[in-house]
Amino acid sequence: MTGDHQTLALLLFSTFVAVTLAITTWVSRHRQGSAEEFYAGGRLFSPMENGFAIAGDYMSAASFLGISGLIALYGYDGMLYSVGFLVAWLVVLFLVAELVRNCGRFTLADVVAARMRERPVRIATGTSSVTVSVMYLVAQMVGAGSLVALLLGGTTDAARTWTVIGVGALMVIYVSLGGMRATTWIQIVKAVLLLGGTIALTTLVLVRFHGDFDQLLRTAAEHSGHGEAFLAPGLAYGGDWTSRIDFISLGLALVLGTAGLPHILSRFYTVPTARAARRSVVWAIGLIGGFYLMTIVLGFGAAALVGPDAVRASNAAGNTAVPLLALDLGGGAGSTGGTVLFAVVAAVAFATILAVVAGITLASSASVAHDLYASLRRRRAEPRSEVAVARIAAVGIGAVAIGLGLLARDLNVAFLVGLAFAVAASANLPVLLYSLFWRGFTTRGAVWAVYGGLVPAVVLVLLSPVVSGSPQSLFPGADFQYFPLQNPGLVSIPLGFLAGWLGTVTSPEVPDEAKHAETEVRSLTGAGAV
Repeated sequence: MTGDHQTLALLLFSTFVAVTLAITTWVSRHRQGSAEEFYAGGRLFSPMENGFAIAGDYMSAASFLGISGLIALYGYDGMLYSVGFLVAWLVVLFLVAELVRNCGRFTLADVVAARMRERPVRIATGTSSVTVSVMYLVAQMVGAGSLVALLLGGTTDAARTWTVIGVGALMVIYVSLGGMRATTWIQIVKAVLLLGGTIALTTLVLVRFHGDFDQLLRTAAEHSGHGEAFLAPGLAYGGDWTSRIDFISLGLALVLGTAGLPHILSRFYTVPTARAARRSVVWAIGLIGGFYLMTIVLGFGAAALVGPDAVRASNAAGNTAVPLLALDLGGGAGSTGGTVLFAVVAAVAFATILAVVAGITLASSASVAHDLYASLRRRRAEPRSEVAVARIAAVGIGAVAIGLGLLARDLNVAFLVGLAFAVAASANLPVLLYSLFWRGFTTRGAVWAVYGGLVPAVVLVLLSPVVSGSPQSLFPGADFQYFPLQNPGLVSIPLGFLAGWLGTVTSPEVPDEAKHAETEVRSLTGAGAV
């Protein structure tokens, strides 16, 4: 890219970083010692504010960069991510949001431990939450590396490496200094910027085709090199029965995974009531739904105007399709309009990554401190020491995410997020639904549900084509691929539910009817909720 691109985009990057650091510094002057303040922002946010923050948390680099890239490369099949991510919110709205807000305090483990023996349940759910969060963080790190590599010309691995390290350092600062309040305001600012940038790009694409969406699709199909097949199912997932089953597995993971994501569940604790949590989700669905409809236009727009070959040449996984589209819409390389639009999109994407990694890091550090640390101590942890542990955990999680992000830098970010969703749906969703709706659920069932989904999901990913056995794998030179599917959801999600049922029916523990009745009343009415 030209020097003008670099200068303007880096200026906009720096402006956003300066604004977010100012927000963090301002918030850090307020009292952050209490767990409620650090983990839940004092529960002071309105439904609209929290809805924007949820949207900011959810509309990640995978959505903005990855999905559009997959649509640009694979057409119809790439749209599965847009549809799956959006439909997932119906599960959250109808089954999870209100009940989790009423039953929990800060984390997923609070909901499950309300009627179980705390220590084993907290250790299990804390472990799964940290695993899911780290996998999600890796996707954001890969997106950051791809974006800045494009900005700086894509020639040096050192640029990617230092970008990933810089993003990791910033997210640790946001979380350790500002807690949930700073993270929420950063996510709100980011959601507004992202929606504004996406609306502008979508408008420009439609104007280029005079508002004729049919012409946009036909042009995309012509330039794709696949003709009409580009607009039909099967380009990415229709080659054989294995890829078709993989398609079903991915769809299942996307639709069910959102309700098990720790950083999404933690957002319901930042509002004062369950009604506010439900209204937050309604706001979020409206914002997220509009955004995903626009990513479809951007993906086909990139295929039509930039072309899949140019997208692949820039980044084999398609992560840079949207910045390249912005460059073309603004007038092409070297033009003032192209320079400005490219820089704005790059800055918005970078803001997206920073906001999302802050939310995920906060949720995972809360799981480490509130669940794992508090459970492993013999005496009850003081709130201030627990918050101090959360701040330290943010540093450790950031370091792990940086290392894995550098390792996985050539994979598509939407694809990586699909793996995180599969683990969340396998380990967290079964134990959450059983705890809320099954009267006879026991502690053994809860622990088995978590590990019975988590272990198979992680093992199947390690034995899948994602890690070895193909040129696109993490380790292309090795071959220990024994599981044919790229996404384990079709196998691991039923195993999580089966393990929870099996653990319960074989448990000698008698279910506590009184605790279940208390939890049920609390979840449905809010009586006694924190």
